[in-house]
Amino acid sequence: MSDKVLYIVIPAYNEEKNIRRTVAEWYPVLSRHNGNGRSRMLVINDGSKDSTYEILTELAKDYRLLQPVTKKNGGHGDTLLYGYDMAIKAGADYIFQTDSDGQTDPLEFEPFWESLKDYDVVIGQRPVRGDGFGRKVIEKVVCILLFLVFGVRVSDANAPYRLMKAGVLEKYLGMLPEHFNIPNIMLTTYFVKYKEKVKFINVSFKPRQGGKNSINLRKIFAIGIKAVGDFIKLKKEM
Repeated sequence: MSDKVLYIVIPAYNEEKNIRRTVAEWYPVLSRHNGNGRSRMLVINDGSKDSTYEILTELAKDYRLLQPVTKKNGGHGDTLLYGYDMAIKAGADYIFQTDSDGQTDPLEFEPFWESLKDYDVVIGQRPVRGDGFGRKVIEKVVCILLFLVFGVRVSDANAPYRLMKAGVLEKYLGMLPEHFNIPNIMLTTYFVKYKEKVKFINVSFKPRQGGKNSINLRKIFAIGIKAVGDFIKLKKEM
């Protein structure tokens, strides 16, 4: 699959302490799967208030496959949708998504790539989470809600470690509301509900490597309350 175009989509918000490391760690993955020079690391700056975007533009001088993009702040989910849409329109064959905070491990990527021989979507699942017990509990509650509302069984719906065939991803993006704040959760749900060829692989998940997470447990709880209403509405539209 050396000729296939891979886009690595990475949202970034106030990540000046992490972004250099993130680019340096993930760039070798892109270099191995560079689609005859057409693959890209698409890092979307979500209206950061620090020097994240300035650092990215500096890094792009040395990393030729790095494509920094900046946009008005819209939140993590909105930025994911923005990046997915950009990658599809740019002609990506495969889209991989991870985050910019250093919690994921690029060394675990190759089994995902190899799995594309038999699957259309490969999603990480985090048996151990380095970001705290509270977030693990929230993820379990989300998975229970997905079963109750949509009848799907998944162990980790929102892991920021997912490799997707662009054509399959495109099928479901149009089913999401504009600026939807938890797209990965619903995309996982759609993939499983509509019986796409999905594989889940265990991945490690380290503590945040630097800086401060912009989403605390209070915000997560508020997002969760809204998500219940969103799930019910989207279920009716299925």
